[in-house]
Amino acid sequence: MKVVRFCLSLLPLMITSGMFYSVIPLYISKELHASETIVGSLFTTGASVGALVSIAVGKLSDRIGRKGMIILSQIFFGLVTLLYSTISDYVFAYPIHVLEGFAWATLGVSAPAYIADVSEKRGESMGIYNTVVHIGWVIGPILGGFLAEFFGFRFMLRLAFVMILFGLFLSLKA
Repeated sequence: MKVVRFCLSLLPLMITSGMFYSVIPLYISKELHASETIVGSLFTTGASVGALVSIAVGKLSDRIGRKGMIILSQIFFGLVTLLYSTISDYVFAYPIHVLEGFAWATLGVSAPAYIADVSEKRGESMGIYNTVVHIGWVIGPILGGFLAEFFGFRFMLRLAFVMILFGLFLSLKA
């Protein structure tokens, strides 16, 4: 039951990640006037940071605890969506993608390790976690597209921020 509560606390983040990654390239190109190459370089920036910090984040997770790192990643993801909703030029997206890469590395290392720590049935528990990730990615893209189309990109990003805060509250209780 602990694993289910934990995974459900991450569902708002997974929905917002589906919203973010499906729609943000359009936002970057349409509203921030970036070329396709710039959009690609932004995502390369985040992925590069994740690759560079994953081992250190894993060591830190071993030292200070997984749950704290997971909460930190949720805070960082919230900041990513909130900051993205305020910028007016793609140049400002680069430091946001640095933060995003760190947040993904933190969650990507800490969440599975936490599940392994608290679960007796690790395979089943990882399956629950992956199901929640995929449900988020089923809901997120269509929700993000709808919100961006009818209410605007910035509204979508601010709603994502609120959803992440809700998930953070659930994580603190899980």
